[in-house]
Amino acid sequence: MNIIDTPGHVDFTIEVYRSLKVLDGGVGVFCGSGGVEPQSETNWRYANDSEVARIIFVNKLDRIGADFYRVIQQTKDVLGAKPLVMTIPIGFEDSFVGVVDILEQKAWVWDDSGLPENYEITDVPDDLKEKAAQYRNELVETAVEMDDDVMEKYLEGEEPDIPTLKRCIRKGTIDLAFFPTFCGSSFKNKGVQNVLDAVVDYLPSPTEVKPQPEVDLEGNETGEFAIVDPSKPLRALAFKIMDDKYGALTFTRIYSGELPKGTNVLNTFTGKEERVGRIVQMHADDREDVDVARAGDIVALVGLKNTQTGHTLCDPKNPATLEPMVFPDPVISIAVAAKDKAASEKLSVAIGKMVQEDPSFRVETDQDSGETILKGMGELHLDIKLDILKRTHKVEVEAGAPQVAYRETITQRLEDSYTHKKQSGGSGQYGKIDYVIEPLEPGTGFEFESKVVGGNVPKEYWPAIEKGFRLSTEKGPLAGYPCLDFKVTLVDGGYHAVDSSAVAFEIAAKAAYRQSMPKAGPQILEPIMKLDVFSPEDNIGDVIGDLNRRRGMIESQDPGPTGIRVKAKAPLSEMFGYIGDLRTMTSGRGQFSMEFDHYAPCPRNVSEQVIAEAKEREEAKKK
Repeated sequence: MNIIDTPGHVDFTIEVYRSLKVLDGGVGVFCGSGGVEPQSETNWRYANDSEVARIIFVNKLDRIGADFYRVIQQTKDVLGAKPLVMTIPIGFEDSFVGVVDILEQKAWVWDDSGLPENYEITDVPDDLKEKAAQYRNELVETAVEMDDDVMEKYLEGEEPDIPTLKRCIRKGTIDLAFFPTFCGSSFKNKGVQNVLDAVVDYLPSPTEVKPQPEVDLEGNETGEFAIVDPSKPLRALAFKIMDDKYGALTFTRIYSGELPKGTNVLNTFTGKEERVGRIVQMHADDREDVDVARAGDIVALVGLKNTQTGHTLCDPKNPATLEPMVFPDPVISIAVAAKDKAASEKLSVAIGKMVQEDPSFRVETDQDSGETILKGMGELHLDIKLDILKRTHKVEVEAGAPQVAYRETITQRLEDSYTHKKQSGGSGQYGKIDYVIEPLEPGTGFEFESKVVGGNVPKEYWPAIEKGFRLSTEKGPLAGYPCLDFKVTLVDGGYHAVDSSAVAFEIAAKAAYRQSMPKAGPQILEPIMKLDVFSPEDNIGDVIGDLNRRRGMIESQDPGPTGIRVKAKAPLSEMFGYIGDLRTMTSGRGQFSMEFDHYAPCPRNVSEQVIAEAKEREEAKKK
């Protein structure tokens, strides 16, 4: 059994996403006092998208303010889930001593030693008998719905036995009809055995989950599947790269076939073969060498040079690609510079390793200034990357202020024409294009279409024209940010039998972009973040006032037992340093999380400032 633990913070949901891609089942852990927290909601949504069967564990019931029944209600209201209560707590907070097993109608009671084996199984306490009987009734009624024969006998008055109920609960869990729900305190080792038993009893084995679809090089499904069977051809997915003192470890899930160490595998993304030097099974920091990995295993491969997250490894004689992973684009960036020349060389090596490990972390070099730009999912994400550079790689860097990843678009339809002519001895260059530029729906990206008829612009030049426009979209007309959500339609043009070429038409398209975009009502777009802010009730007025000052739009306020959760949307540019301000307003008790939601047009004063800053940067580069 492989257990993968992932970080909870929303800046690191990428870890959750890529783990869900390779797991067969999951345990959603919720805090008994904090309840369903914002990042839990995001991660639960990812699990729904990945169709991963789950059980729920309500933890920390020994903490002040813990309330199992409130958390159960939250899983229904906030997550839209259907919890199937399998254990209920005996006592709360300091008096929490154990759990009642609803299925067996027995009480598990631990002593105060904190040792998991020091428990006894007794009868249900008198004050919980009625509640336990009520939950068992609900459990049986929910479970029997999974099997028509059992349901029929139950309606005739025949109570199903425990193995039958377990079989029905297992089926419902795998079908995502409901989520078996347990409770306890893992710090005190209470209630954890029941969860581990439930993992075995109710979560699917690799053969019980939907097999992974195989895709072709364009990403279209081929209709073939990677069946969990050691006798089938090898199909494996690399889902995490980790650098350690022995070299790069490539964490890999084997979907079908067998992988003995020392064999060559084909990476379908690079089209090259790689040799698997060693195969290790990881157990926290320990590793155990194995000779062969089989379908269903999760192992780490040592010795792969060019494999990255999301790449498929397969049998070179029988190639196929598994559905790749799609990672969100970063929304925040900072410029970094090494403090001296020695650190500069170490910096590029360290960053190369970090990019391989984390696909949501990107790096690019500014062509004009030579600055190294780090891009990530949030302030915390980039703070941790800087910390890794300093502690792990021993590279001292200076970091600039965070920059927002603005975008540009257009608001008006425009018909225009451009002719590229160059004559300088010998054959010249000629390309004429008539085109329409028009805005598209937000989130569409860039589209190109040709409606030329009659051969005025021969078909072989269309891709060059599209390439010219597509390359130009990297720099918008206002502040040089990438331009999106518009369409170029080629309607007519002209060519010369001798002087026209693909290069001439590509140059024409680039010049046409520079000529027309400033006339099509360009505007700056800014990233809008989805916020989930928790504040004690006494400070809620200050918190909402502060969000309004940051151009935030309040969407809802949900009172809870320990405070109020505010859901809002606000521009990323206004949210830098927010955690410090929130803690000041709430005497350190406030919390928040945010994730990217969409791009929206900037107000005029913000646009003017963004354009002015872009001009300043250009001037500084020239100097």
